[in-house]
Amino acid sequence: MALVEGIQKVGVMGCGLMGSGIVQVIAQAGYQTIVGEVNEDLLGRGIGRIQGGLGKDIEKSKITAEEGEAILRRIKGTTDLNDFADCDIVIEAIIENMEEKRKLFGSLDKICKPTTIFSSNTSSLTIIEMAAATKRQDRVGGTHFFNPVPVMKLVEIVKTISTSDETLSKLKAFGESLGKTAIVAKDSAGFIVNLLLIPYMLDAIRALDAGVASREDIDNGMKLGCGHPMGPLTLLDFVGLDTTYYIANILFDEFKEARYAPPPLLKRMVLAGQYGRKSGKGFYDYKQ
Repeated sequence: MALVEGIQKVGVMGCGLMGSGIVQVIAQAGYQTIVGEVNEDLLGRGIGRIQGGLGKDIEKSKITAEEGEAILRRIKGTTDLNDFADCDIVIEAIIENMEEKRKLFGSLDKICKPTTIFSSNTSSLTIIEMAAATKRQDRVGGTHFFNPVPVMKLVEIVKTISTSDETLSKLKAFGESLGKTAIVAKDSAGFIVNLLLIPYMLDAIRALDAGVASREDIDNGMKLGCGHPMGPLTLLDFVGLDTTYYIANILFDEFKEARYAPPPLLKRMVLAGQYGRKSGKGFYDYKQ
């Protein structure tokens, strides 16, 4: 894919699991990329994650060693927000906390050139609330990637009530230049994917809790009956029960509809620290 006209340098704030994946695909597409973190330790871990991801791609012959080195040369790490001043796009991929996101966008608004587009990788928070912390609401939108970013082919482009058509067009073209399929959603909680996915997963929990079927039969039913790559309970363990609980609460707060309300079983599992794969136990046991 060709680079988007007018976009040469891209900034990503946050180099965690999602941020590092976003950085990798941006640099892999040929853009000069700067990634920021709050301290050198987190930055080093994030860069290491990118190096590990590229290393696996080299082992699988998806890219050559030379290509891997070229991608890494396009990435610069920093702990100084001022280094984002000349970016054409800045994507925030920090913690899902509105106050922190608003604070970041407000700071970047003072640092970055007037033409810089700001974008959020949030999966559920209202982007216009972040944009309101800036003086460039028309240049703020969403680019919601999916985990693992280098593998998943989708990016949701989010248009707020203030996002200009020009900004939307540029964000969509940018997403496509990364080799992703870009779909457009309005700035409504959950956008497209989580709006439809969360109730489906919550219903699976309710079905299990009501004794409709075993966890294996629920998962196999959806895998083999609907052609899904994994069943809803396995998917919950992969996404993270804590993450699902968090998003469900945001959706319920937004729409006040029972289908978005987290089931009591989900709440109890989260309180018990049973988050799924990342904690070693969720609906299935991963410690064996």
